[in-house]
Amino acid sequence: MDKILTRNIEQQVLKSLVPNKVVILLGPRRVGKTVLIRQIIEQLTDPYLLLNGEDLDVRKRLEHRSKQSYLNLLGSKRILIIDEAQKIPEVGSMLKLMVDEIKGLRILVTGSSAFDINKYTGEPLTGRKRTFNLFALSETELDQVEDDIQKVANLKQRLIYGNYPELLQIEDEDEKREYLQELVSSYLLKDILEFENIRNSDKILNLLRLIAFQIGGEISYNEIGRQLSMSKNTVEKYLDLLSKVYVLHSVSAFSRNLRKEIAKGKKWYFYDNGLRNILIGNMNPIELRNDIGALWENYIISERIKFQKYQKMLVYNYFWRTYDQQEIDWIEDRGGVLHAFEFKWSPKKKPKQPIAWKKGYENSTYEVIHQDNYLKWIRGRDFK
Repeated sequence: MDKILTRNIEQQVLKSLVPNKVVILLGPRRVGKTVLIRQIIEQLTDPYLLLNGEDLDVRKRLEHRSKQSYLNLLGSKRILIIDEAQKIPEVGSMLKLMVDEIKGLRILVTGSSAFDINKYTGEPLTGRKRTFNLFALSETELDQVEDDIQKVANLKQRLIYGNYPELLQIEDEDEKREYLQELVSSYLLKDILEFENIRNSDKILNLLRLIAFQIGGEISYNEIGRQLSMSKNTVEKYLDLLSKVYVLHSVSAFSRNLRKEIAKGKKWYFYDNGLRNILIGNMNPIELRNDIGALWENYIISERIKFQKYQKMLVYNYFWRTYDQQEIDWIEDRGGVLHAFEFKWSPKKKPKQPIAWKKGYENSTYEVIHQDNYLKWIRGRDFK
């Protein structure tokens, strides 16, 4: 596939690029942030300055923090775009000075890690920024090159290899595996290890593998710590870092203090199935897998999160479970209305709504999401 897809947030980013505001585009490496910047640039009618935060010369030119220095750098241009801005020391203070002092300046910056950008742009840019997330390709973005019949045919591949854009250009499965292995070793680990002075990549990889085998289950930080010979606090710290470089995300337990309801606990998921599978060294087709339930749950949740983020939905996500093992995979609290979803790969499996949930939350909705109806859900169409 040679076509460059239009990303769902492209027009939102363009509309948000207004004078004396900073637009921050966050997402993992290799999901297309730089390509999106190029697509946005093609639609600009005013001159712009494009910088790369990984360039040492760029960092040096930005070191002298003064209005006049930045005016000299910009010249007549009033659009500034910085790719990989998290690499620039104290970038937040620098951006604050620019938008406060240079009239009419519009700024767009990208970052591969949430924690470094937010660390330096959070407080200084309060009220001056708008943040967008970019993920690997979503099913809705792939609508541009696929019909629903093609989607069903390609779904099994995505459950194994994930949705990183460059994989669409690769047909050979060995090359796909090599791409994902390179992604882990050259980008994922690099981003993690260069922060917080973490030097032990083996511990990070082993932690990721343990999480990969526990998709859909609650995580015990103490148990993981015992298996990896690290403290509970270190496990939590590493998981936090992994969430900030967009490898993992967590979901908390839902409770309104009903009897037997579990009020605490977390589940962890990967943002992309391909990363999960390459980390455990299993790229076998789903016909040879015994973890299709985990693959399906991880994939469909990732797609739903993309939809929620791109639509700027006000929603809170949870899972639900009781001490007597009644459970629901996914709960969405939207405007005070609860929507419950169970995930099953096979359309033939139709679990009934748990009795405790039905009695405790009479006004909620309940739906089973499977391979025959998942497109409707991740496109945001309500079930009737």
